Amino acid sequence: MNDVVLSAEHLSKTFAVGFFRKKVRAVDDLSLEVKRGEIFGFLGPNGAGKTTTIKMLMGLIFPTSGTGHVLGKPIGNIEAKRGLGFLPETPYFYDYLTPEEFLDLAGALADVPKASRKKRADELIERVGLGDARGRALRKFSKGMLQRVGIAQALMHEPELVVLDEPMTGLDPIGRKEMRDLILELRKEGKTIFFSTHILSDVELICDRVGIVVGGRIRDVGKLSELLSPRLLATEVVLKNGAGEKVHALPGDADVDAFVRDALARGEHLVSVTPRRESLEDLFVRESRK
Repeated sequence: MNDVVLSAEHLSKTFAVGFFRKKVRAVDDLSLEVKRGEIFGFLGPNGAGKTTTIKMLMGLIFPTSGTGHVLGKPIGNIEAKRGLGFLPETPYFYDYLTPEEFLDLAGALADVPKASRKKRADELIERVGLGDARGRALRKFSKGMLQRVGIAQALMHEPELVVLDEPMTGLDPIGRKEMRDLILELRKEGKTIFFSTHILSDVELICDRVGIVVGGRIRDVGKLSELLSPRLLATEVVLKNGAGEKVHALPGDADVDAFVRDALARGEHLVSVTPRRESLEDLFVRESRK
């Protein structure tokens, strides 16, 4: 069995924009692989080429050059799409349908048998936290609620591979936690999840591997433990005296032991010593500035 379920091979996309049809390269020679059963975070600042890459992989736009594969078949292959669940960045919803009606439509389009569509829709409505919104027209939903409907439609046909473009958009902190929990549940069920985001805290909590794209190019791919520098950036020392607590930020090469000894000799009390190594945010900023 092939362990790679989604891949891009030297993908590039150039658009002609404006009256003079100026050439703009949105994605530039991008290659990556997503392995079976993992949660892969696709990171990058706004305008980095994340959505354009996903649209090419989903067969929605044609690459200028390069190719890709979904579930072992070339991008755009109908059979591959049967095992694929997709939530676009800006999904369209029929305003006057209810969640039940919309999911029934999504199931019909994905060839889910009529006899099982209602049961599957009911399960997903509860799973994404919309049980209290049954029977309500989608035009009355908030952006976060619509995002939940979009997640549900992507799962209607029980796909093997789930691709989510900015799935946390519009969700409040509770909604984001529920979405993270759902993604982790999907992995436990054996599904592969590929999602783009710029919310770094979500990535640190759930991703097995990440790819960082800047200016249409992949800068780094791998496990966070492999990408983050182990180098000590700084050490935070909190001391307490009669005037209260004071925080001292020492550079990474400072002699922390000597600093603490001097403080204790002056009669100060040590509250805490916290080393700070590179975070995902540090890595993200470092790669974005290259």
